[in-house]
Amino acid sequence: MKLNYGIIGTGMMGCEHIRNLKKIPDVNIVAIADPNERSRKWAKQTCEDQFKPRLYEDYKELLMQQDIDVVVIASPNHTHIEIMRELFKTDKHVLLEKPMCTNLSDGMEVLEGSKKHKGIVWIGLEYRFMSPIQSLISHVDKIGNIKMLSIREHRFPFLEKVDNWNRFNKNTGGTLVEKCCHFFDLMNLMVPSKPTKIYASGGQDVNHLEEKYEGKTPDIIDNSFVLIDYEEGQRAMLDLCMFAEAGKYEQEIVLTGDCGKLETHMPGNEVLITNRKKHSYETIEIKDDTRVKEVGFHHGASYIEHLELIECIKKGNQPLVDCQNGFDSIVLGLAAQELSLIHISEPTRPRLISYAVLCLK
Repeated sequence: MKLNYGIIGTGMMGCEHIRNLKKIPDVNIVAIADPNERSRKWAKQTCEDQFKPRLYEDYKELLMQQDIDVVVIASPNHTHIEIMRELFKTDKHVLLEKPMCTNLSDGMEVLEGSKKHKGIVWIGLEYRFMSPIQSLISHVDKIGNIKMLSIREHRFPFLEKVDNWNRFNKNTGGTLVEKCCHFFDLMNLMVPSKPTKIYASGGQDVNHLEEKYEGKTPDIIDNSFVLIDYEEGQRAMLDLCMFAEAGKYEQEIVLTGDCGKLETHMPGNEVLITNRKKHSYETIEIKDDTRVKEVGFHHGASYIEHLELIECIKKGNQPLVDCQNGFDSIVLGLAAQELSLIHISEPTRPRLISYAVLCLK
């Protein structure tokens, strides 16, 4: 069974999807849509001689094509809702890049639309498929009842995107939606409970302060602490800093139970398992997933994501990452984003809130 793909949005991530699909058998990219001519050229060059896609400026023309089985939507975040409205008029399968949407009402609309859609709606939260994450999850039974989860990402600033769309919250949903929906998804995946409260503090303190676009300074935050309480007493924490490049690891994850803890890093090749009773630890080597033929930007996770999606399509299974997962990740991101942007006006107080609470109902 050969699957024909259409790609909507061929900037950095759209071309990343093309590179992954090139390495997967029985896949053909038959159409590409992007309003930006330079992006269409990037996509055509990325396809090389392997695919001969039709090129469209308007994504609606692509969605009208009857020979397309699967659509990958990798356009700017704020365009996802309008494209999904049109896609829901078809029966095509779709991989919708994260974040699912940039606000709550759009997210609810996509979630409800997905329940009626004939095709698979898969949300591109590919961090789930990174080898360190998969290895961590495979050993979770060794640490007892999960009590705490800590995720730290110390990395470089946001890269430049086409027309600098990612420099403003109105387009991205905000840093804690755009980037950190990945981590909120991992929290929801690994903590066996539902979030009830969120606390956050953050700001824009270093990055993009001297930049101007049509006279406007970017408003995307570059650091934040976020804490989440779960209904059965667990807690999760995100430590985000986007002016901390050149470290050995970009992400660190620590999952703690009442019997021990698990630690891993990305990029990384080992999981540390601590045993409280024995006062000991062991290091487990992370085996590379032999299925990966394209490492790409996400350590092979995007490649595995595509393989899993294709298997679900061919077997008629439900998506492994559905719209409920996507919605839950942006709910936490939107709440944390809103809290991080609350300012304290008194001059003797810190510039940003040090503590805030939002009940998730």
